[in-house]
Amino acid sequence: MKEIRNERTLYPYLSLIEYPRDLRKLLPEQLPKVADELRDFIISETSHNPGHLGASLGTVELTVALHYVFNTPEDKLIWDVGHQAYGHKILTGRKLEFDTNRKYNGISGFPKMSESNYDAFGTGHSSTSISAALGMAIAAKLDGNETRQHIAVIGDGSMTGGEAFEGLNHAAATNANILVILNDNGIAIDAATGGLHSYLTDMATSRAYNKLKNRIWAFLSNEKTPRTHTRNLFQKLKNSLKIFFSPQTTLFESLGFRYFGPVDGHNVERLVKILADLKNIPGPKLLHVVTVKGKGLKPAEENQTKYHAPGVFDSQTGEIIEDEEAKKFPKFQEIFGHTIIELAEKNDKVVGVSPAMLSGCSLDMLQKKMPERVFDVGIAEQHAVTFSAGLAAEGYRPFCNIYSTFLQRAYDQIIHDVALNNLPVIFCIDRGGLVGEDGATHHGIFDLAFMRTVPGMVVTAPMSNSHLRNLMYTALSQQAPFSIRYPRGRSGEIVWKTPLKKMPIGKGRKLLSGLDLAIISIGYIGNNVMKAIRSIQNEGISVSVYDMIFLKPIDEDLLHDACEHHSKIITIEDGTVIGGLGDAVADFITENNYQVELMKLGIDDYFVEQGTIAELQRECGINPPGIVKAVKQFMRE
Repeated sequence: MKEIRNERTLYPYLSLIEYPRDLRKLLPEQLPKVADELRDFIISETSHNPGHLGASLGTVELTVALHYVFNTPEDKLIWDVGHQAYGHKILTGRKLEFDTNRKYNGISGFPKMSESNYDAFGTGHSSTSISAALGMAIAAKLDGNETRQHIAVIGDGSMTGGEAFEGLNHAAATNANILVILNDNGIAIDAATGGLHSYLTDMATSRAYNKLKNRIWAFLSNEKTPRTHTRNLFQKLKNSLKIFFSPQTTLFESLGFRYFGPVDGHNVERLVKILADLKNIPGPKLLHVVTVKGKGLKPAEENQTKYHAPGVFDSQTGEIIEDEEAKKFPKFQEIFGHTIIELAEKNDKVVGVSPAMLSGCSLDMLQKKMPERVFDVGIAEQHAVTFSAGLAAEGYRPFCNIYSTFLQRAYDQIIHDVALNNLPVIFCIDRGGLVGEDGATHHGIFDLAFMRTVPGMVVTAPMSNSHLRNLMYTALSQQAPFSIRYPRGRSGEIVWKTPLKKMPIGKGRKLLSGLDLAIISIGYIGNNVMKAIRSIQNEGISVSVYDMIFLKPIDEDLLHDACEHHSKIITIEDGTVIGGLGDAVADFITENNYQVELMKLGIDDYFVEQGTIAELQRECGINPPGIVKAVKQFMRE
């Protein structure tokens, strides 16, 4: 196993810790030093190997306290979303591997059950931890294990997700031994929104509340206080808060949870004392911990959205190091942002909807110009879709912008609330296809397949900047659900501001004519096809290339042309080969009795792990060399 250079000099405490059992050998008064070193280690490593920085910096003290107090991995610790768990990974046997975090064949950027038995549950999407922890707690109860602890750490905006409340509601009914820790940092990627956020902020900042709470906590921490009185004192705390602040119970208590807090999430010694007491209280409990996202790196504290996942930065100053050459090419997200502003200026019914991803999808650009026409609904994809359906039912034209991997969470709403009612919601499906280092939880590889099955849904994917703009413009002329999927990152074209034109529905284009075989693709992956074919033009291989643009309705004229003039066809898509373009072409061939050989390239039936997009496309055989190899192999068969 490799060593970290100068580890004992730089990190005298952290160097002693490989697993939590080593951490537990330290004295409580040594834990602040461990937290300082752990925070410095995270900053140092992520400065050159980028990842989710801000959330993990905010949970350093909480992470140390949890592993110090609880007997992990026997006690089950579940990190909601997972991008707040870098400290957890470092303390659980992966410190020396952390430089491979999010890299090809390295460790995952999120908790992953197959990677470590300390990762009690695989996470990557929000609001799942309470349900998972409750299932484990009930399993322990069924097994007769009354001592095992079950802790769900939820935060970074995840409490706004509906599944979290479903889990809370069920947990109260079971009286299971579960501790929910609400990591309240007031932000997800963008600033948190909604009534719950306001409620937590008011509670956390109430001077009277905190004065009373601090007095009682100080009393509880007194060594002379008999431990047998702890539960009674907690009950007095709860009752006092009810009398002083509300004629009704607090929000969480009304759901059946015993509520404790808010407490300072950066005081590790105090957290240790609190968690040790909570271990002895049975039933559903919620500890409200207030933290600062980006804690310990001043620029990350001051600009929490930008430093959620900042890329490469200077570990000393925090200054983000930009790739000036890459910046010449606009991101697809930026093209979307500029275009929706143009459309909104022409049509006062255009509005934007996002589930807590305004800056990521560039809807923040429209928000700055027309704030009343942009709606951040929090991390609540199901609500985002049905909310958009409600807007559409009243004559508005919502552009519902959701990352592909998160749109999966709202599939019933797409079918039941939008398509069944034939409402013209425009789904802008961001991060379509392989997304890179975030790995299996974040690849957007299923949307082409699952949107294709929805009756009445128009399914499109642009290959170029101008096609993205034109599809957005075209969607406004349709009185039906319309989806546009595009990839993460930069487009590869400098020019983007082209005149807006309506595109004929269900019509693709033929890019090249050839004799040997046909390649049919959809979306941005078509650029890989063109690079591949150009590289073999001098080898006597003649290929026809079709860019379908529309998966549904699909251009049958183009497919007839391909089948009538070629005996071999290859389909290529940046998505699962099951149910997508390849299957659509196969269905057409069968239905029209063509005698054509078909090869389908795309994402096979497995979960692709993390790596750069180039590495993952190579693995899946859809990078230019992989396409060339497939063409030559197919021609030899």
